[in-house]
Amino acid sequence: MRASVGVVVTGFDQGDLVREAVESVLRQTRAPDQVVVVDDGSTDAWSLEVLDVLRADGLVQVLRQENAGVSAARNAGLSLLTTELAVVLDGDDRLAETFVERTAALLEEDADVVGASSWLRMHGVAHAIARPAGGAAVDFLHRNASPATVMLRRDRWRAAGGYDERMRDGFEDWDFFLALLAAGARIEIVPEPLVEYRTSPTSANVRSMDKRVALYGHLVDRHRPLFEEHLRAVLLAQEAASIARLDAWERLVLDHPEVPVGDATYGDGGMAAVVRIATARAEGAGAQTARAAVLPEP
Repeated sequence: MRASVGVVVTGFDQGDLVREAVESVLRQTRAPDQVVVVDDGSTDAWSLEVLDVLRADGLVQVLRQENAGVSAARNAGLSLLTTELAVVLDGDDRLAETFVERTAALLEEDADVVGASSWLRMHGVAHAIARPAGGAAVDFLHRNASPATVMLRRDRWRAAGGYDERMRDGFEDWDFFLALLAAGARIEIVPEPLVEYRTSPTSANVRSMDKRVALYGHLVDRHRPLFEEHLRAVLLAQEAASIARLDAWERLVLDHPEVPVGDATYGDGGMAAVVRIATARAEGAGAQTARAAVLPEP
């Protein structure tokens, strides 16, 4: 059965970027039934002018509130919607034309799917494809597994308590996903880059890295029963991620002999990695010497 779909676009002093986000929503191959733009207390003159134009066009509802953070803006917009399904979209990002069509289909086909998103196409200062995997609650405990831009069931958003409006330093979407999935079900990911994610050195996502350990500790405290239930899986996933990063560093150093190895880290496989690098470099130098010995003099 075809469900009604709404979209919430949130922004703060983002000028034309909000207009671009809205235009990407209005170009969807499956047109949403309702679009709400929530302005989180913008003061920039150009941003306010863009909002006035959007309001005058009559294609979207525009809600202005005092600055209260992205969580409060999302909750306000989701509360204003009357649809069964809803997309939340940050005002500096855009949707590919099939995002609503592809994600809504996943929720309509399977009642155990409470959210759906896609891979991301990064643009701005960095260009790459990011491939979140989605999954059940256990898959979200060692890292966030879904973009913040996501299609949700509004009744499950309400049952989860909404986005925590006290979280204004980052990880509010990760926190919400843990609450959303605690009762079961899963978030699915379309394996195509249907979210156009703008990158900037001043973005909230980048700035949150300075506080990542503290923010992650807050998630553990808030969702302790979930972490305790899946403690073994969380620890093994964290160790697997650590090994993968160490392997990537090892390959990088081997591919670039000019890079110094430096001191070895202890207790995390770092010493073994340094031994392997030294062995491979010595073998490579030995092979080069042997080749030189058999080559004729020029």
